[in-house]
Amino acid sequence: MVCLCAQWCGACRDYRPLFEAVARAHPSLRFAWVDIEDHADLADDFDVETFPTLLVADRDGTRFLGPLLPHAETLSRLLGALQPAQPAAPEVVALLAALERSPAQFWVENP
Repeated sequence: MVCLCAQWCGACRDYRPLFEAVARAHPSLRFAWVDIEDHADLADDFDVETFPTLLVADRDGTRFLGPLLPHAETLSRLLGALQPAQPAAPEVVALLAALERSPAQFWVENP
């Protein structure tokens, strides 16, 4: 689960603690927070128009990519209703690979 956000966005700043709480509630999943302006090298291929935008993907492909209301309950419901993976677009594959190689700064710690 990757949250594509921007530091200047008030909704994103307010959402971060809720996103981190959901991460703690789902220790089997990995959560990352990526500021698309500070880390354009990672997220430049994504056309983010609405914040926050979430990417849910795994080795099987993309399960969700789009804006999501910044509420913990909405994110939890999304996780409970994930659809089968669709083949991942090249930008999704590139972002996930870059995050795997990146320092821990992006990853939200699970207990």
